[in-house]
Amino acid sequence: MEEHPIQGLMSTAMENIKNMVDVSTIIGDPVETPGGEVILPISKVGFGFVAGGTEFEWNPDGGKNLEGGRGGEDSGKGLPFGGGSGGGISITPIGFLVVGTAGVKLVPLESSTHLFDRLLDLAPQVVDKLQEMVKQFGNKKGNQGTDRADKEEPPI
Repeated sequence: MEEHPIQGLMSTAMENIKNMVDVSTIIGDPVETPGGEVILPISKVGFGFVAGGTEFEWNPDGGKNLEGGRGGEDSGKGLPFGGGSGGGISITPIGFLVVGTAGVKLVPLESSTHLFDRLLDLAPQVVDKLQEMVKQFGNKKGNQGTDRADKEEPPI
């Protein structure tokens, strides 16, 4: 079966996109610092792709039939074809992943847009602080309970 012209358009576009994109597009090449840390650039990548085409059947008198192609098995045989394809890529750097002896840390380029990342970084410290507050509150309440064991609370 003969290949339809739109298949050629799509194949060419997809092959070119595949050649442009690899893992290094999102996670860049690692850079090692003299201190032994490894820095990886991280980017956000967006893709868009579109392809389209049409066939026109010609009348015997030389005029164009506006109904378009017939489709099915005869589609693309001897009919004029018009088509096109296009695509676009957007690459936006968002930060750096720093891996070292102290651990792994994400360093965002714009701190205001990465609030969620900051919250995740601070979560262990917040949990530790809450546990400390609960222990202190429990100790105070335990001490108050022994002092007030003989006192009766009035009903509310």
